[in-house]
Amino acid sequence: MKLLREILGYVLGGVLFVGLMPAVMWLATGMPALEHIGALRACITGVLMIGGLSLSVWTIVYMKRQGKGNPMDAFGHEVAPRTQHLMVAGPYRINRNPMLTGTLTYLAGAAVWLWSWQAVAVWVAFFGIMFVQVLSEERRLRRDFGAEYEEYCRHSRRF
Repeated sequence: MKLLREILGYVLGGVLFVGLMPAVMWLATGMPALEHIGALRACITGVLMIGGLSLSVWTIVYMKRQGKGNPMDAFGHEVAPRTQHLMVAGPYRINRNPMLTGTLTYLAGAAVWLWSWQAVAVWVAFFGIMFVQVLSEERRLRRDFGAEYEEYCRHSRRF
């Protein structure tokens, strides 16, 4: 059962963040033809999307290996087994939310690709929702890890 919940967490995350959000951006933009966008924009898009996805995957792997858990915790509800250890090294040296930073970077790449204010508006709305999620998660981390988490917060940025 634990393995099934874990797999479900990864699948839901991948579908939502890698597939559904760019699709929502594309729909909000009016479903433009995905034609050649020019070399400069293509390079910027590629760097943002590949870089963001790489940071997110690195974080997931690190979380699984070092934290002994899974990132899927939605507004205080455990979707898959939570991490058992506070992580402050690896991608967590960059900031306290490297997976979300990677996802936001990936989606910024999608917005550059689509090049529309509607795609940016979807990105901003997604950021707002995720910011509320981060605040919820921070409350849980304070409960779970207490002074250790407070110390980490003093020496790291949220994003």
